[in-house]
Amino acid sequence: MKIGILGGTFNPIHIAHLRIAEVVRDRFDLAEVVFIPAASPPHKPLAGELPFAHRYEMVRLAITGNAAFSISDVEHRRGGKSYSIDTVQAYRRERPEDELFFIIGSDSFIDFGLWRDYASFFACCNIVVVERPGAVVTALDKVLPVAIADEFCYHHPERRLGHRSGCSIYYLEGIPLDISSSAIREEAQFGRSIRYLVPDAVEHYIKEQRLYTNG
Repeated sequence: MKIGILGGTFNPIHIAHLRIAEVVRDRFDLAEVVFIPAASPPHKPLAGELPFAHRYEMVRLAITGNAAFSISDVEHRRGGKSYSIDTVQAYRRERPEDELFFIIGSDSFIDFGLWRDYASFFACCNIVVVERPGAVVTALDKVLPVAIADEFCYHHPERRLGHRSGCSIYYLEGIPLDISSSAIREEAQFGRSIRYLVPDAVEHYIKEQRLYTNG
């Protein structure tokens, strides 16, 4: 099967996350997209230090009703810093027959060379780079770390970079929604409406649990 992996802090999960997952599922005919909330993100501090349990529950509520979406607490169970390469390799070991598609925003992909053991990604999964506002990538090969650039070959008709392992990097443009978790947190902090930025169930949960408020 073709399986998508979408990780993030989801602090909170919002409509753009869901739209990205759905577009990638449709474009690549994925059987499933697994949402994986990070337990302890290694690259930046978690804003507000919102506990994993709250972020996990918001994702669960957001994807309820979509049979193609699922959630995993693998990074929470593993403990320690939530390095994506550890998660992908764990899936590779557990589901060796599946074809994995790691979904990442273009803003994060630009800094991919700073990720832990980044070179190992290309041998164990496909990577789908989704265009995000303010981070347009005009040529994937230009943002690859120089040290591994010669491991790839550009396939023009399919607009993908093929890795010597057989995996590929794809770029999806034209679907950016200018929605950010930080902006939603700010709106909630000041008591302003976040309706239509997050699913209704997530909005209700944030209000019920008094998340992101000062009081």
